[in-house]
Amino acid sequence: MKMKAIAPAPNLRGDYASAAPDYTLPQLHAAIPTRGHATWRELHRRQMALFPRHAASAYREGVARLDCAQGIPNLARASDKLRETGWTLVAVPGLIPEDAFFAHLSARRFPVTNWIRRPEEMDYLEEPDIFHDFLGHVPLLTNRHFADFLQGYGAVGEFAQRHGAVRMLARLYWHMVEFGLIEEGGEVRAYGAGILSSAKETVHATSAAVPRLRFAPDRVLRTEYRIDDLQPLYFVIEDYGELFDLLDTLPEALLRARDAEPIPAGAILPGDTRL
Repeated sequence: MKMKAIAPAPNLRGDYASAAPDYTLPQLHAAIPTRGHATWRELHRRQMALFPRHAASAYREGVARLDCAQGIPNLARASDKLRETGWTLVAVPGLIPEDAFFAHLSARRFPVTNWIRRPEEMDYLEEPDIFHDFLGHVPLLTNRHFADFLQGYGAVGEFAQRHGAVRMLARLYWHMVEFGLIEEGGEVRAYGAGILSSAKETVHATSAAVPRLRFAPDRVLRTEYRIDDLQPLYFVIEDYGELFDLLDTLPEALLRARDAEPIPAGAILPGDTRL
């Protein structure tokens, strides 16, 4: 999956013409076709079978709280379940520009694509759909540390834009929001949205055969990634507070990464701590 903060292109399938200046639009939940709900239920069923073994506990708790097995969720109702962390879900056509994306996150609004993949795209699609955005991202918005980190991430976006460090900030989102892992009770579990919205990536990411490195902020900010295949390596945190604690020093870390050579996707360095 691609990071959501990418400028819309003419070939994107979302209804950008109907979007407001901030790229939001009404969800129109009652108008969702029956086939869309059926696709959701099948995707949800497949992933739920994997979660007990592969998904992080905070993520599983969030899924249970959202209670979204029966069909595409109503975003307004789901927002009511996020009151404790102060987040609201807003519908968008799909990928949106970086400035709009950062602005939504900094205001504790999470943009959720308002369409769902076609049946022939059950295993892979290039753009994030509502299944990726909602089942992948929203469950962890019930976790205080992660929810606060994501808001802080958005707030740093303006700094990154002014200082030519958006690419470095995108690496943090990719590795730690889309494809992050956490160590729980001696086992590595997945919490990243790009992992947990994909059956194949869920199993791949938690396999001991794939390189897994201890989270190191400067390393992550310099590390490139693949957008068209399974990830060649993953970073592992010990708790979500690690991400929140990074925010105080993130601007300086972004500048260091901007001025350093990027690390190729999948590369293992001598100083890395492997798990």
